[in-house]
Amino acid sequence: MEGIVQRCEHCGAKPDGQLFLHLGKAICCEGCYLAMHTRVVSRDPGALVAEVLAAALDLRERETGLHSKRVACHTQVLARRLSDDHEFHQQVYWGALLHDIGKIGIRDAVLQKDGPLSDLEWSEMRGHPKMGYALLATIPALAPAAEIVLTHEERFDGSGYPQGLKGLQIPLGARLFAVIDTLDAMTSDRSYRRSVSFDTAKAEIVLMSGSQFDPVAVEAFLAEEAMLRSMVALKCQLSDAIGAPSREPPTPSLGSSS
Repeated sequence: MEGIVQRCEHCGAKPDGQLFLHLGKAICCEGCYLAMHTRVVSRDPGALVAEVLAAALDLRERETGLHSKRVACHTQVLARRLSDDHEFHQQVYWGALLHDIGKIGIRDAVLQKDGPLSDLEWSEMRGHPKMGYALLATIPALAPAAEIVLTHEERFDGSGYPQGLKGLQIPLGARLFAVIDTLDAMTSDRSYRRSVSFDTAKAEIVLMSGSQFDPVAVEAFLAEEAMLRSMVALKCQLSDAIGAPSREPPTPSLGSSS
């Protein structure tokens, strides 16, 4: 009926100009869709707190939207490509979800600065992996996830931080995350630049294989390209999905809610 506003059937959110999945007669927002198909199910109250912390950080950074949730779910795509170990999948998910949790300790003047950071401000910003690790390392069940948080800014060639780790010294989960984090960053609008296409981001990732990225992680990315294209298409509000965003759920149609 004309005048009735459709809402996400799971959380009740209104489209408000965003893109929602159309699943039959119902609609589903990106956040709920990611939650439904993450494959990391936990009734542990601590797990729910972790989800809330990640969402709170995304809100504080203002322009990242569902960045933490997206990169956690997308990194899982690569993790499942390389391993059947459910525990590994779960730890990769938590590590990716909470990768930037240490930024809670970064001053707003630095975290939300519009212009380039000074050397001193960069030094402060580069402290966030260690701060995040310190928070999570106190929880034994999240020890592998904490290692991902600590090493998520390392580079395969040893030029990253905070420890300058190289190659296989970097946990596999962090090496997979690095590819996905770059993909999400490049295909997202920021206040200081516009997003680029999936193909442009893909070309950059392939170019940096062996330097910034682990070639094994890049190979996994290329093997899962169709699925990742579809997931990025939803975030970027494209008119059509390219490939199924998951192996199980029905293939959705994407439509603008404007």
